Amino acid sequence: MMSSFLWSLIAIQIAMGAFDTFYHHELTERLAWRPSQRHELRLHSLRNALYALLFLTLGWLEVHGFWAMVVIAVLVVEVIVTLMDFVEEDMSRKLPATERINHTLLALNYGAILVLLLPVLIEWADRPTGIVSAYYGFWSILAAVAAIGAGIGGIRDFAASRRLARLNSAPAGGLVERLPGRQTILITGATGFIGSRLAAGLADAGHHVIALIRSPARAENLRPPITLITSLDQLPADATIDAIVNLAGEPIGNGLWTEAKRRKILDSRLSVTNDVVGLIARLDKRPAVLINGSAIGWYGLWQDQALTESAKAHACFSHELCDAWEKAASRAAEHGVRVVYLRIGLVVGTDGGFLTRMLTPFEYGLGGPMGSGQQWMSWIERDDLIRLIAHAIARPDISGPINATAPIPVRNMKFSEELGRRLGRPAVFRIPAMLLRHAAGDFADELLLGGQRVIPNKALSSGFVFRHETLRSAFEAIL
Repeated sequence: MMSSFLWSLIAIQIAMGAFDTFYHHELTERLAWRPSQRHELRLHSLRNALYALLFLTLGWLEVHGFWAMVVIAVLVVEVIVTLMDFVEEDMSRKLPATERINHTLLALNYGAILVLLLPVLIEWADRPTGIVSAYYGFWSILAAVAAIGAGIGGIRDFAASRRLARLNSAPAGGLVERLPGRQTILITGATGFIGSRLAAGLADAGHHVIALIRSPARAENLRPPITLITSLDQLPADATIDAIVNLAGEPIGNGLWTEAKRRKILDSRLSVTNDVVGLIARLDKRPAVLINGSAIGWYGLWQDQALTESAKAHACFSHELCDAWEKAASRAAEHGVRVVYLRIGLVVGTDGGFLTRMLTPFEYGLGGPMGSGQQWMSWIERDDLIRLIAHAIARPDISGPINATAPIPVRNMKFSEELGRRLGRPAVFRIPAMLLRHAAGDFADELLLGGQRVIPNKALSSGFVFRHETLRSAFEAIL
Protein backbone atom coordinates (compact mmCIF):
# COMPACT_ATOMS: atom_id res chain seq x y z
CA MET A 1 0.00 0.00 0.00
CA MET A 2 1.34 3.41 -0.98
CA SER A 3 1.18 6.02 1.78
CA SER A 4 -0.50 9.42 1.55
CA PHE A 5 2.90 11.06 2.10
CA LEU A 6 4.32 9.25 -0.92
CA TRP A 7 1.33 10.34 -2.99
CA SER A 8 1.88 13.92 -1.79
CA LEU A 9 5.42 13.83 -3.13
CA ILE A 10 4.15 12.42 -6.43
CA ALA A 11 1.58 15.25 -6.61
CA ILE A 12 4.36 17.79 -6.06
CA GLN A 13 6.36 16.12 -8.86
CA ILE A 14 3.35 16.35 -11.16
CA ALA A 15 2.85 20.05 -10.36
CA MET A 16 6.52 20.95 -10.91
CA GLY A 17 6.63 18.91 -14.11
CA ALA A 18 3.53 20.66 -15.45
CA PHE A 19 5.03 24.05 -14.61
CA ASP A 20 8.27 23.13 -16.38
CA THR A 21 6.38 21.98 -19.46
CA PHE A 22 3.99 24.91 -19.83
CA TYR A 23 6.12 27.80 -18.59
CA HIS A 24 9.57 26.82 -19.86
CA HIS A 25 9.14 24.36 -22.72
CA GLU A 26 6.09 26.04 -24.26
CA LEU A 27 5.94 29.72 -23.28
CA THR A 28 9.47 31.00 -22.72
CA GLU A 29 11.83 28.55 -24.45
CA ARG A 30 9.36 27.52 -27.21
CA LEU A 31 11.14 24.21 -27.74
CA ALA A 32 8.56 22.94 -30.24
CA TRP A 33 9.75 25.52 -32.79
CA ARG A 34 13.51 25.39 -32.26
CA PRO A 35 15.27 23.04 -34.70
CA SER A 36 18.26 22.78 -32.35
CA GLN A 37 16.05 21.08 -29.72
CA ARG A 38 14.80 18.20 -31.87
CA HIS A 39 16.73 15.58 -29.89
CA GLU A 40 15.65 17.09 -26.57
CA LEU A 41 12.00 16.83 -27.62
CA ARG A 42 12.46 13.15 -28.51
CA LEU A 43 13.81 12.51 -25.02
CA HIS A 44 10.87 14.44 -23.54
CA SER A 45 8.49 12.33 -25.62
CA LEU A 46 9.98 9.07 -24.32
CA ARG A 47 10.03 10.30 -20.73
CA ASN A 48 6.40 11.45 -20.91
CA ALA A 49 5.39 8.02 -22.20
CA LEU A 50 7.16 6.40 -19.23
CA TYR A 51 5.47 8.83 -16.82
CA ALA A 52 2.05 8.07 -18.30
CA LEU A 53 2.66 4.34 -17.82
CA LEU A 54 3.88 4.83 -14.23
CA PHE A 55 1.00 7.10 -13.20
CA LEU A 56 -1.65 4.71 -14.53
CA THR A 57 0.05 1.68 -12.98
CA LEU A 58 0.68 3.17 -9.53
CA GLY A 59 -2.67 4.95 -9.37
CA TRP A 60 -4.91 2.02 -10.21
CA LEU A 61 -2.99 -1.21 -9.77
CA GLU A 62 -0.86 -3.24 -7.40
CA VAL A 63 1.70 -5.13 -9.44
CA HIS A 64 3.26 -8.22 -7.89
CA GLY A 65 6.16 -10.47 -8.76
CA PHE A 66 7.44 -10.09 -12.33
CA TRP A 67 5.30 -7.00 -12.97
CA ALA A 68 6.78 -5.19 -9.97
CA MET A 69 10.21 -5.84 -11.43
CA VAL A 70 9.01 -4.33 -14.73
CA VAL A 71 7.96 -1.16 -12.91
CA ILE A 72 11.37 -0.97 -11.21
CA ALA A 73 13.01 -1.33 -14.63
CA VAL A 74 10.83 1.50 -15.98
CA LEU A 75 11.97 3.72 -13.09
CA VAL A 76 15.61 2.94 -13.92
CA VAL A 77 15.05 3.74 -17.60
CA GLU A 78 13.36 7.02 -16.60
CA VAL A 79 16.41 8.03 -14.57
CA ILE A 80 18.70 7.25 -17.53
CA VAL A 81 16.49 9.24 -19.93
CA THR A 82 16.45 12.19 -17.52
CA LEU A 83 20.24 12.18 -17.26
CA MET A 84 20.50 12.08 -21.06
CA ASP A 85 18.05 14.99 -21.20
CA PHE A 86 20.19 17.03 -18.80
CA VAL A 87 23.25 16.45 -20.97
CA GLU A 88 21.36 17.32 -24.16
CA GLU A 89 20.01 20.54 -22.65
CA ASP A 90 23.44 21.67 -21.49
CA MET A 91 24.92 20.98 -24.93
CA SER A 92 22.17 22.53 -27.07
CA ARG A 93 20.83 25.56 -25.19
CA LYS A 94 21.40 27.88 -22.27
CA LEU A 95 18.83 27.13 -19.60
CA PRO A 96 17.27 30.09 -17.75
CA ALA A 97 17.84 30.23 -14.01
CA THR A 98 14.22 29.35 -13.19
CA GLU A 99 14.43 26.17 -15.28
CA ARG A 100 17.67 25.09 -13.63
CA ILE A 101 16.15 25.63 -10.18
CA ASN A 102 13.03 23.74 -11.18
CA HIS A 103 15.10 20.84 -12.51
CA THR A 104 17.07 20.69 -9.25
CA LEU A 105 13.85 20.55 -7.21
CA LEU A 106 12.44 17.89 -9.53
CA ALA A 107 15.56 15.76 -9.10
CA LEU A 108 15.52 16.09 -5.29
CA ASN A 109 11.82 15.32 -5.04
CA TYR A 110 12.17 12.37 -7.41
CA GLY A 111 14.96 11.02 -5.23
CA ALA A 112 12.67 11.20 -2.20
CA ILE A 113 9.93 9.41 -4.17
CA LEU A 114 12.31 6.60 -5.09
CA VAL A 115 13.43 6.20 -1.45
CA LEU A 116 9.80 5.62 -0.41
CA LEU A 117 8.56 3.78 -3.51
CA LEU A 118 11.31 1.22 -4.04
CA PRO A 119 10.70 -0.63 -0.71
CA VAL A 120 7.01 -0.93 -1.67
CA LEU A 121 7.91 -2.32 -5.10
CA ILE A 122 10.50 -4.71 -3.66
CA GLU A 123 7.88 -6.01 -1.20
CA TRP A 124 5.42 -6.46 -4.09
CA ALA A 125 8.13 -8.25 -6.10
CA ASP A 126 8.37 -10.93 -3.38
CA ARG A 127 4.70 -11.85 -3.89
CA PRO A 128 3.41 -14.27 -6.54
CA THR A 129 3.20 -12.67 -9.98
CA GLY A 130 -0.11 -10.97 -10.57
CA ILE A 131 -1.96 -7.69 -11.01
CA VAL A 132 -4.52 -6.49 -8.46
CA SER A 133 -6.76 -3.46 -8.91
CA ALA A 134 -6.29 -0.64 -6.41
CA TYR A 135 -8.05 2.65 -5.69
CA TYR A 136 -6.65 5.52 -3.64
CA GLY A 137 -9.52 7.96 -4.04
CA PHE A 138 -8.35 11.44 -4.99
CA TRP A 139 -4.81 10.22 -5.64
CA SER A 140 -6.01 7.71 -8.24
CA ILE A 141 -7.99 10.42 -10.04
CA LEU A 142 -4.94 12.71 -9.96
CA ALA A 143 -2.77 9.90 -11.35
CA ALA A 144 -5.22 9.33 -14.22
CA VAL A 145 -5.32 13.04 -15.09
CA ALA A 146 -1.51 13.24 -14.93
CA ALA A 147 -1.20 10.15 -17.14
CA ILE A 148 -3.48 11.70 -19.77
CA GLY A 149 -1.54 14.97 -19.64
CA ALA A 150 1.82 13.20 -19.91
CA GLY A 151 0.55 11.08 -22.78
CA ILE A 152 -0.70 14.09 -24.73
CA GLY A 153 2.56 15.92 -24.00
CA GLY A 154 4.56 12.95 -25.24
CA ILE A 155 2.61 12.79 -28.49
CA ARG A 156 3.04 16.54 -29.00
CA ASP A 157 6.79 16.40 -28.33
CA PHE A 158 7.22 13.47 -30.72
CA ALA A 159 5.24 15.25 -33.45
CA ALA A 160 7.17 18.48 -32.86
CA SER A 161 10.51 16.66 -33.14
CA ARG A 162 9.43 15.23 -36.50
CA ARG A 163 8.34 18.69 -37.66
CA LEU A 164 11.63 20.24 -36.59
CA ALA A 165 13.48 17.75 -38.76
CA ARG A 166 11.82 19.54 -41.70
CA LEU A 167 12.50 23.05 -40.38
CA ASN A 168 16.29 23.15 -40.71
CA SER A 169 17.32 26.50 -42.18
CA ALA A 170 18.73 26.67 -45.67
CA PRO A 171 22.52 27.07 -45.93
CA ALA A 172 23.42 30.61 -44.94
CA GLY A 173 26.36 31.13 -47.30
CA GLY A 174 24.19 31.78 -50.36
CA LEU A 175 22.49 34.73 -48.66
CA VAL A 176 25.47 37.07 -49.17
CA GLU A 177 26.48 36.06 -52.67
CA ARG A 178 26.34 39.69 -53.83
CA LEU A 179 29.42 40.53 -51.76
CA PRO A 180 32.56 40.22 -53.92
CA GLY A 181 35.92 38.85 -52.78
CA ARG A 182 36.71 38.24 -49.14
CA GLN A 183 35.65 41.14 -46.96
CA THR A 184 36.12 41.88 -43.27
CA ILE A 185 32.84 42.90 -41.69
CA LEU A 186 32.26 44.02 -38.12
CA ILE A 187 28.86 43.13 -36.66
CA THR A 188 27.45 44.49 -33.42
CA GLY A 189 24.50 42.56 -32.05
CA ALA A 190 25.93 39.42 -33.65
CA THR A 191 24.26 37.06 -31.18
CA GLY A 192 20.75 38.33 -31.90
CA PHE A 193 18.04 36.92 -34.13
CA ILE A 194 19.23 38.89 -37.18
CA GLY A 195 22.93 39.26 -36.36
CA SER A 196 23.56 35.57 -35.79
CA ARG A 197 22.12 34.63 -39.18
CA LEU A 198 24.11 37.41 -40.88
CA ALA A 199 27.31 36.25 -39.17
CA ALA A 200 26.65 32.65 -40.25
CA GLY A 201 26.03 33.73 -43.84
CA LEU A 202 29.20 35.80 -44.05
CA ALA A 203 31.38 33.16 -42.38
CA ASP A 204 29.99 30.36 -44.56
CA ALA A 205 30.71 32.44 -47.67
CA GLY A 206 34.36 32.88 -46.66
CA HIS A 207 34.25 36.44 -45.33
CA HIS A 208 36.03 37.48 -42.15
CA VAL A 209 33.52 38.32 -39.42
CA ILE A 210 34.38 40.35 -36.31
CA ALA A 211 31.56 40.02 -33.78
CA LEU A 212 31.11 42.50 -30.94
CA ILE A 213 29.40 40.64 -28.09
CA ARG A 214 28.51 41.49 -24.52
CA SER A 215 30.09 38.36 -23.08
CA PRO A 216 31.71 35.18 -24.48
CA ALA A 217 28.86 33.09 -23.04
CA ARG A 218 26.44 34.77 -25.45
CA ALA A 219 28.46 33.59 -28.44
CA GLU A 220 27.86 29.86 -27.93
CA ASN A 221 25.63 29.65 -31.01
CA LEU A 222 27.98 31.52 -33.35
CA ARG A 223 29.69 29.08 -35.66
CA PRO A 224 33.44 29.61 -36.26
CA PRO A 225 35.47 31.01 -37.87
CA ILE A 226 34.47 34.30 -36.25
CA THR A 227 36.66 36.76 -34.34
CA LEU A 228 34.99 37.66 -31.04
CA ILE A 229 35.57 40.94 -29.22
CA THR A 230 33.86 42.36 -26.15
CA SER A 231 34.89 45.98 -26.74
CA LEU A 232 35.66 48.04 -29.82
CA ASP A 233 38.76 49.28 -28.00
CA GLN A 234 40.25 45.85 -28.70
CA LEU A 235 40.55 46.77 -32.39
CA PRO A 236 43.81 48.57 -33.25
CA ALA A 237 43.94 51.66 -35.46
CA ASP A 238 45.51 49.68 -38.29
CA ALA A 239 42.69 47.11 -38.37
CA THR A 240 41.17 46.57 -41.79
CA ILE A 241 37.37 46.67 -41.79
CA ASP A 242 35.46 46.87 -45.06
CA ALA A 243 31.97 47.36 -43.60
CA ILE A 244 30.21 47.69 -40.27
CA VAL A 245 26.71 46.40 -39.53
CA ASN A 246 25.40 47.93 -36.31
CA LEU A 247 22.43 45.99 -34.91
CA ALA A 248 23.10 46.10 -31.17
CA GLY A 249 20.41 47.28 -28.81
CA GLU A 250 18.09 46.31 -25.99
CA PRO A 251 15.03 44.43 -27.37
CA ILE A 252 11.93 46.63 -27.50
CA GLY A 253 9.31 43.87 -27.43
CA ASN A 254 10.23 41.89 -24.33
CA GLY A 255 8.71 44.08 -21.62
CA LEU A 256 6.47 47.03 -20.84
CA TRP A 257 7.77 50.47 -21.74
CA THR A 258 8.38 51.87 -18.30
CA GLU A 259 10.55 54.98 -18.07
CA ALA A 260 13.49 52.82 -17.04
CA LYS A 261 12.88 50.43 -19.95
CA ARG A 262 12.64 53.31 -22.46
CA ARG A 263 15.90 54.76 -21.22
CA LYS A 264 17.59 51.37 -21.45
CA ILE A 265 16.31 50.85 -24.99
CA LEU A 266 17.59 54.26 -26.10
CA ASP A 267 20.88 54.25 -24.21
CA SER A 268 21.84 50.77 -25.40
CA ARG A 269 21.60 51.88 -29.04
CA LEU A 270 23.22 55.27 -28.68
CA SER A 271 26.09 53.95 -26.57
CA VAL A 272 27.14 51.30 -29.08
CA THR A 273 26.58 53.59 -32.06
CA ASN A 274 28.71 56.33 -30.53
CA ASP A 275 31.44 53.75 -29.92
CA VAL A 276 31.18 52.62 -33.57
CA VAL A 277 31.58 56.20 -34.80
CA GLY A 278 34.51 56.62 -32.42
CA LEU A 279 36.14 53.50 -33.87
CA ILE A 280 35.65 54.81 -37.42
CA ALA A 281 37.29 58.10 -36.45
CA ARG A 282 40.47 56.44 -35.16
CA LEU A 283 40.93 53.82 -37.88
CA ASP A 284 43.78 54.48 -40.30
CA LYS A 285 41.62 53.14 -43.12
CA ARG A 286 37.90 53.86 -42.81
CA PRO A 287 35.28 51.23 -43.75
CA ALA A 288 33.38 51.88 -46.95
CA VAL A 289 29.93 51.67 -45.35
CA LEU A 290 28.07 51.62 -42.06
CA ILE A 291 24.77 49.73 -42.18
CA ASN A 292 22.97 51.00 -39.12
CA GLY A 293 19.90 49.38 -37.63
CA SER A 294 16.65 51.29 -37.38
CA ALA A 295 13.00 50.36 -37.74
CA ILE A 296 9.83 51.33 -39.54
CA GLY A 297 8.79 52.79 -36.20
CA TRP A 298 10.64 55.88 -37.47
CA TYR A 299 7.49 56.79 -39.42
CA GLY A 300 5.30 56.74 -36.32
CA LEU A 301 1.65 55.65 -36.40
CA TRP A 302 -0.26 55.93 -39.67
CA GLN A 303 -3.49 54.58 -41.09
CA ASP A 304 -3.60 53.39 -44.71
CA GLN A 305 -1.09 55.73 -46.37
CA ALA A 306 1.71 53.92 -48.21
CA LEU A 307 5.06 54.98 -46.77
CA THR A 308 8.24 55.10 -48.86
CA GLU A 309 11.66 56.30 -47.72
CA SER A 310 10.63 59.90 -48.49
CA ALA A 311 7.63 59.87 -46.12
CA LYS A 312 7.48 62.11 -43.08
CA ALA A 313 7.09 60.95 -39.49
CA HIS A 314 4.51 61.21 -36.72
CA ALA A 315 5.81 61.79 -33.22
CA CYS A 316 5.79 58.84 -30.79
CA PHE A 317 8.36 56.93 -28.76
CA SER A 318 9.23 54.61 -31.66
CA HIS A 319 10.01 57.60 -33.88
CA GLU A 320 12.05 59.34 -31.19
CA LEU A 321 14.07 56.16 -30.64
CA CYS A 322 14.77 55.48 -34.33
CA ASP A 323 15.44 59.13 -35.13
CA ALA A 324 17.99 59.45 -32.32
CA TRP A 325 19.65 56.21 -33.43
CA GLU A 326 19.89 57.33 -37.06
CA LYS A 327 21.25 60.75 -36.09
CA ALA A 328 23.95 59.14 -33.94
CA ALA A 329 24.99 56.98 -36.90
CA SER A 330 24.92 59.91 -39.33
CA ARG A 331 28.10 61.31 -37.76
CA ALA A 332 30.03 58.53 -39.51
CA ALA A 333 29.46 60.40 -42.78
CA GLU A 334 31.75 63.17 -41.46
CA HIS A 335 34.61 60.67 -41.82
CA GLY A 336 33.79 59.81 -45.42
CA VAL A 337 31.79 56.68 -44.66
CA ARG A 338 28.61 55.87 -46.56
CA VAL A 339 25.77 55.44 -44.06
CA VAL A 340 22.64 53.34 -44.62
CA TYR A 341 19.73 53.39 -42.16
CA LEU A 342 18.06 49.99 -42.26
CA ARG A 343 14.40 50.62 -41.36
CA ILE A 344 13.45 47.08 -40.47
CA GLY A 345 9.88 45.82 -40.37
CA LEU A 346 8.52 42.80 -38.51
CA VAL A 347 11.07 40.05 -39.13
CA VAL A 348 9.48 36.65 -39.78
CA GLY A 349 11.36 33.54 -38.66
CA THR A 350 10.98 30.63 -36.23
CA ASP A 351 14.31 31.07 -34.40
CA GLY A 352 13.32 34.35 -32.77
CA GLY A 353 11.52 37.63 -33.30
CA PHE A 354 7.86 38.45 -32.79
CA LEU A 355 6.52 35.39 -34.65
CA THR A 356 7.84 32.95 -32.04
CA ARG A 357 5.52 34.55 -29.46
CA MET A 358 2.54 33.84 -31.69
CA LEU A 359 3.26 30.24 -32.67
CA THR A 360 2.31 28.54 -29.42
CA PRO A 361 -1.13 30.16 -28.94
CA PHE A 362 -1.92 29.76 -32.64
CA GLU A 363 -0.83 26.12 -32.57
CA TYR A 364 -3.26 25.47 -29.72
CA GLY A 365 -6.06 27.18 -31.66
CA LEU A 366 -6.03 30.27 -29.42
CA GLY A 367 -4.71 32.79 -31.95
CA GLY A 368 -6.49 35.57 -33.72
CA PRO A 369 -6.45 39.27 -34.64
CA MET A 370 -5.44 42.01 -32.21
CA GLY A 371 -7.96 44.80 -31.78
CA SER A 372 -9.78 45.58 -35.01
CA GLY A 373 -7.29 43.57 -37.04
CA GLN A 374 -7.18 46.40 -39.59
CA GLN A 375 -3.72 47.69 -38.61
CA TRP A 376 -1.00 47.16 -41.19
CA MET A 377 1.88 44.77 -40.61
CA SER A 378 4.95 45.47 -42.74
CA TRP A 379 7.03 42.32 -42.52
CA ILE A 380 10.13 40.73 -44.03
CA GLU A 381 11.37 37.14 -44.00
CA ARG A 382 14.67 36.91 -42.11
CA ASP A 383 16.79 35.50 -44.94
CA ASP A 384 15.49 38.21 -47.28
CA LEU A 385 16.63 40.76 -44.69
CA ILE A 386 20.12 39.21 -44.63
CA ARG A 387 20.21 39.33 -48.43
CA LEU A 388 19.14 42.98 -48.37
CA ILE A 389 21.92 43.86 -45.92
CA ALA A 390 24.47 42.24 -48.24
CA HIS A 391 22.87 44.11 -51.17
CA ALA A 392 23.21 47.44 -49.35
CA ILE A 393 26.87 46.74 -48.54
CA ALA A 394 27.66 45.84 -52.14
CA ARG A 395 25.87 48.80 -53.76
CA PRO A 396 27.81 52.08 -53.31
CA ASP A 397 24.83 54.04 -54.68
CA ILE A 398 22.62 53.12 -51.70
CA SER A 399 22.73 55.51 -48.77
CA GLY A 400 20.34 57.03 -46.25
CA PRO A 401 17.16 55.24 -45.21
CA ILE A 402 16.11 52.00 -46.87
CA ASN A 403 12.90 50.21 -45.96
CA ALA A 404 13.65 46.60 -45.04
CA THR A 405 10.16 45.21 -45.60
CA ALA A 406 8.56 42.90 -48.15
CA PRO A 407 6.74 44.59 -51.05
CA ILE A 408 3.28 43.38 -49.94
CA PRO A 409 2.36 44.40 -46.37
CA VAL A 410 -0.79 42.86 -44.89
CA ARG A 411 -3.36 43.79 -42.29
CA ASN A 412 -3.21 42.07 -38.92
CA MET A 413 -6.36 40.10 -39.70
CA LYS A 414 -4.81 38.73 -42.88
CA PHE A 415 -1.60 37.89 -41.04
CA SER A 416 -3.60 35.93 -38.44
CA GLU A 417 -5.56 34.10 -41.13
CA GLU A 418 -2.41 33.10 -43.02
CA LEU A 419 -0.65 31.88 -39.88
CA GLY A 420 -3.71 29.89 -38.80
CA ARG A 421 -4.08 28.42 -42.29
CA ARG A 422 -0.44 27.34 -42.40
CA LEU A 423 -0.69 25.68 -38.97
CA GLY A 424 -4.08 24.16 -39.77
CA ARG A 425 -5.75 25.99 -36.88
CA PRO A 426 -8.60 28.49 -36.56
CA ALA A 427 -7.63 32.10 -35.90
CA VAL A 428 -10.81 33.48 -34.33
CA PHE A 429 -9.79 34.48 -30.79
CA ARG A 430 -9.66 38.25 -31.14
CA ILE A 431 -7.84 40.14 -28.37
CA PRO A 432 -9.77 43.31 -27.49
CA ALA A 433 -7.88 46.56 -28.03
CA MET A 434 -9.07 47.88 -24.67
CA LEU A 435 -7.53 44.91 -22.88
CA LEU A 436 -4.19 45.37 -24.66
CA ARG A 437 -4.12 49.10 -23.94
CA HIS A 438 -4.97 48.55 -20.31
CA ALA A 439 -2.23 45.94 -19.93
CA ALA A 440 0.55 47.51 -22.00
CA GLY A 441 -0.21 51.20 -22.69
CA ASP A 442 1.99 52.78 -25.37
CA PHE A 443 3.65 49.43 -26.02
CA ALA A 444 0.30 48.08 -27.23
CA ASP A 445 -0.59 51.22 -29.18
CA GLU A 446 2.68 51.36 -31.11
CA LEU A 447 3.69 47.71 -31.52
CA LEU A 448 0.42 45.77 -31.43
CA LEU A 449 -2.47 48.01 -32.43
CA GLY A 450 -0.73 50.65 -34.51
CA GLY A 451 0.98 49.97 -37.77
CA GLN A 452 2.58 51.27 -40.93
CA ARG A 453 2.00 50.37 -44.56
CA VAL A 454 5.63 50.49 -45.68
CA ILE A 455 6.83 50.01 -49.26
CA PRO A 456 10.53 49.18 -49.99
CA ASN A 457 10.92 51.59 -52.93
CA LYS A 458 14.68 52.00 -52.61
CA ALA A 459 15.36 48.26 -52.45
CA LEU A 460 13.17 47.54 -55.48
CA SER A 461 14.49 50.44 -57.56
CA SER A 462 18.08 49.34 -56.87
CA GLY A 463 17.38 45.92 -58.35
CA PHE A 464 16.89 43.87 -55.20
CA VAL A 465 14.64 40.84 -55.74
CA PHE A 466 12.74 39.45 -52.77
CA ARG A 467 12.48 35.69 -52.55
CA HIS A 468 9.32 36.08 -50.49
CA GLU A 469 7.08 38.91 -51.65
CA THR A 470 3.96 37.39 -50.10
CA LEU A 471 3.35 36.27 -46.55
CA ARG A 472 2.09 32.90 -47.76
CA SER A 473 5.40 32.28 -49.52
CA ALA A 474 7.34 33.18 -46.37
CA PHE A 475 5.24 30.93 -44.13
CA GLU A 476 5.56 28.03 -46.55
CA ALA A 477 9.35 28.43 -46.44
CA ILE A 478 9.81 28.68 -42.68
CA LEU A 479 6.89 26.70 -41.21
